[in-house]
Amino acid sequence: MLGVPLVACAADVDESLRAGEAPDDYLERVTRAKLGAVRARVPAAAESAILVADTVVVAPDGAILGKPRNDDEARAMIVRLAGATHQVRTRFLLAAGSSTPPAHAQTVVTRVTFRPVDADEARAYAATGEGRDKAGAYAVQGRASAFVERIEGSYTSVVGLPLCEVVVALRTLGWVD
Repeated sequence: MLGVPLVACAADVDESLRAGEAPDDYLERVTRAKLGAVRARVPAAAESAILVADTVVVAPDGAILGKPRNDDEARAMIVRLAGATHQVRTRFLLAAGSSTPPAHAQTVVTRVTFRPVDADEARAYAATGEGRDKAGAYAVQGRASAFVERIEGSYTSVVGLPLCEVVVALRTLGWVD
């Protein structure tokens, strides 16, 4: 979409939440692990710029909502977010070379307000499967957009990668025009 050439590389890392882990600590750990995994898998990483990212949904009570294990858990997450404002936190790292520290690290925080959603509507949404592989059990770019009253911050961060902030960082580093 941005016209920046890229190669996608899945980073197989442990994304499970550790007991008592705060959202920012979780994001730091997982993005660092992803960076290490990409560097280990892609020999050409020594010559390339690397972008890794991870997103969490933070419920109104501060709990991290990961990817649901099943439709019942997805429904419960939607009900938990309904009628309230939650945070979506996306951390991204930009790195050059095979062992240098990240050249840029940033966490983008977006506040998302859901309208009230009743249990039947949440169950029907969960049954679509759209949110099965999504933090917080929803895809804002899909059917769940009907739940969103307001977004304060980066829409693309809620989708999964804050494009504006990534482009600004790439330009600041002189990696793109």
